[in-house]
Amino acid sequence: MEKNRLEAFSDGVLAIIITIMVLELKVPHGVELAALKPVLPVLLSYVLSFIYVGIYWNNHHHLFQSTQRVSGRILWANLHLLFWLSLFPFVTGWVGENHLAATPTAVYGVVLLMAAIAYYVLQRAIIAQQGRESLLATAIGGDWKGKLSPLLYLAAVPLAFVSPWIANGLYVLVALLWLVPDRRIERMLEKQREMQNAE
Repeated sequence: MEKNRLEAFSDGVLAIIITIMVLELKVPHGVELAALKPVLPVLLSYVLSFIYVGIYWNNHHHLFQSTQRVSGRILWANLHLLFWLSLFPFVTGWVGENHLAATPTAVYGVVLLMAAIAYYVLQRAIIAQQGRESLLATAIGGDWKGKLSPLLYLAAVPLAFVSPWIANGLYVLVALLWLVPDRRIERMLEKQREMQNAE
């Protein structure tokens, strides 16, 4: 099966997720900067979640640049990822409305963890279809960021009950790790094109 429908569907779902998150933002009633203070937690949780959705969109795009065809297993793995990402608006709103309280902050971490696991499952499904020598398998290599991120989420979830600020700091740290675009797949695609052009 061609990958175009999967990519178009995924892009649409991610666009809807961002739209739902932004609709949760309430406009302050005052005209002074001080009027932003009550909505600041909601705004900050939105910014962090927007960055996360952007990171997933960017990496999802690169993932499917290296993929020619998709199987039923890949379709279900992709839906699994989209399910966890679709919970971002809910947990983002919960964290923001409750001013970074412990339980919402921990649940936010659980959703981030499950999205990371779902992304890993999707990568593995693609590699299983394409083989261990595929472009994606070669590009990913050791994937230290992909291994470190779930560990930081696992640490952040219980830490949310000690200090939500520490937990949120870890969530920001993971976002910063991924904010710089991951060029591994792009580099492999460029090498592949150069080899094809040389033939």
